[in-house]
Amino acid sequence: MGIKIIQVFGIIALVIVAIVAILLGLSTFNHNYQLQKEVNKYPPPGQLVDVNKQKIHVFSEGKGDPTFVFMSGHGTASPVLDFKPLWQRLRNEYRIVVMEKPGYGWSEASHSSRDVATMLEETREALSLSGEKGPYVLVPHSMSGLEAIYWAQTYPTEVKAIIGLDPSVPDFIQHSLELPQSSQLSMMYLVSRIGLSRFMPQEEKEKNFPLLKSNDLSGEDKEQYLAMFYRSAYTKNMLNEVNYLQKNARIISETNFPIEIPMYFFISDGKEVTEADWRGILTDYVSRANKGRYLNLDSGHYLHHHDSEVIAGEIRNFIAEI
Repeated sequence: MGIKIIQVFGIIALVIVAIVAILLGLSTFNHNYQLQKEVNKYPPPGQLVDVNKQKIHVFSEGKGDPTFVFMSGHGTASPVLDFKPLWQRLRNEYRIVVMEKPGYGWSEASHSSRDVATMLEETREALSLSGEKGPYVLVPHSMSGLEAIYWAQTYPTEVKAIIGLDPSVPDFIQHSLELPQSSQLSMMYLVSRIGLSRFMPQEEKEKNFPLLKSNDLSGEDKEQYLAMFYRSAYTKNMLNEVNYLQKNARIISETNFPIEIPMYFFISDGKEVTEADWRGILTDYVSRANKGRYLNLDSGHYLHHHDSEVIAGEIRNFIAEI
């Protein structure tokens, strides 16, 4: 009797595994089918340029001076739309460029290293090939703060100023950042590749993506925003960037601080970032610059979604001063 019961449970287990495998296979098929439809429906709004044998997307608007280069935070699936609440308030006065790194937005994935020097050279070459010229005002969000600081250290004549949107700095990466487990990142990657994220309830989508309730995006923008999330969430480039964070922070911290580059940091309450003294870390860092300024905002990490009007006004004043 005991052997028969074991055999029955074994059969049930096999049936369950088979059903799950079929459902996952159907999800993957549907995901790839939908991706192709979305690729045709939402072509890249900017230029695609060839860098290191992959196409990088560079979006631009406006004809003013100086040129602002928006640099997305880690894991941002659609930088062009993510930054829209802010750049659309500046495009009538300045040149606006949104860089989508390899594996982000409409840009293809790269097989190159994700060390800060390689990422910076990809960015500089993409800007050059798309016809953009510095010096630039860099507008990094979150992890791109490292690349912006390294840019100012390495090519100071190309950087007019850094406008940090809750930017990460080497001190935080080296001493306070808690990295996610590799197994957790791998699971997120798997979920996105087989399309399970498409079955997220609408309430969860609005909770995770506040821009879906924003008046700064049109209805079509919001549909496109989700389509880009399904396409570019947790790509291999994004995962590899995490592996290089400590190395990149060390390289930057061992290089002279770009004291002559004007900096203005807009700082969130830090609750979505760390339990450490987020505001204190960023305040201390930006205060090293000869023209360093900061503004604390009662917003979450994506503060350019919530306080774009305030930030745009402060940017205008700061640019006029420098």
